Order: sequence, then C-alpha cells, then structure tokens
Amino acid sequence: MSGAKAASRIPLSYVAVLVPVMGALNVVGGSINNALKLPIFLDMIGTMVAAVALGPWWGALTGIITNVAGAFTINPTMIPFSLCNVVGALVWGYMIRNNGWGRTPGRLIVVGIVCGILVQMMATPIVVFVFGGATGHSSDALLAAFAAAGNSLLVSSFASGITGSIADKMIATFVGLAILRALPSGLTAGIELPKRDATGNLVLAVGGVLVGVVFILITIFVVKPALG
Repeated sequence: MSGAKAASRIPLSYVAVLVPVMGALNVVGGSINNALKLPIFLDMIGTMVAAVALGPWWGALTGIITNVAGAFTINPTMIPFSLCNVVGALVWGYMIRNNGWGRTPGRLIVVGIVCGILVQMMATPIVVFVFGGATGHSSDALLAAFAAAGNSLLVSSFASGITGSIADKMIATFVGLAILRALPSGLTAGIELPKRDATGNLVLAVGGVLVGVVFILITIFVVKPALG
C-alpha cells in the first residue's frame, strides 16, 4: 500500500489533533534539551511521528510549527532552522512511510544516519550565513575549536554538529517508533514497521536511544579532547 493511498484515508480530525500535539512534544523536548545544555536538540521526535503517521508534508508543517513556537519559548534563533525540521520530515516520511525503510531495526538506523547528515547539511549554511557561526547552542564551542584549527567556517560548522545531529535523529527515529506503536492502528495501517510487540518496542526505543548516546559520547570524550 503506498503512502499516498494511506494518507488519503486519514481523517482530518486525526491531522487536526496530531499535528499540534506533536509540535508541542517537539517544543517540550527542545526546552528540556536547552535546560540540560546537551549537544543535541530533541525537538524533532514529534516531526518523525507526524511524518510517518500522516505523511511527509504534514510532518513538515509540524516542524514549522515547532520552530515558530520555539522561537518564542526556547531560543529566538529557531525560526530559520524550520528548514531543518522540514528536511527531517521529508526523510522520515518518504523513507519510512512511502518506501518501506522502517521494516527492520537496521533500516531504521540507516534512516537515522541519513536524516542526521541531511539535516546537518541544511543547518550548516544557516549557522554560517545567517548567524555567523554562533547560535547559542552548546556546539558553538566545538565550532570555534574547529575554526581555530584552521578549518573554514562551513567545514567547522558541519563537523561540529554532525555527530550531535546523527545522535539526535537516531533518538527521534526510535522514540518516535515507540510513539507510533501507541497510536490507533489505523494511522499506521499499510506502513512497514517492526512487528507490534510491547516488549520489542521498548527494546527498540532503548536501543535507538543508546545508539544516539554513543554519538553524544563520541562528541564529548573523543572529538572535543582531540581539538583541545
């Protein structure tokens, strides 16, 4: 069953509820991350859920709502990064919902990595050309270290954020999967996901978070010390 066919049968009442709720989830996640000063974001879990359950463009709308709301509640720099949320929504929606990349944990890991890379590619020129390399995120110090090592600002921006971006999207992918499994079955009918099992879903979610944590630890204990 194609994603387009599945999406055409989703009642607008589901869309009207899920999009703002998932946007709110993103804002809460971003607020928690901002308070803890982690080298990730946690503001795209809801985008993943909406993109897979409703379709990539509904996920994109969820992401835009997130960044506009987050600009008033978390950090005013968030609005230009709406484009990053849109990129994530399109990757999750088209890869998982429309093309069957969610059927196994291995494929989901690939989706998380692809999403992390593409979102960071979108974020890099925003960081450099809109904000001059400083956005107030914890990755700013790492960017400065890369630049001090003689790299261009574009290279420094990409390198400083890539491990955190992959970690963030890995966490979003697997936590989002657990949320999808808790939604009414009609929202995921025809979408290829790992078999529905409460224990298995928990294992997948925890496993995905652990993979994300590994990337965070690489940033903190390997990349940063290497740059001095």
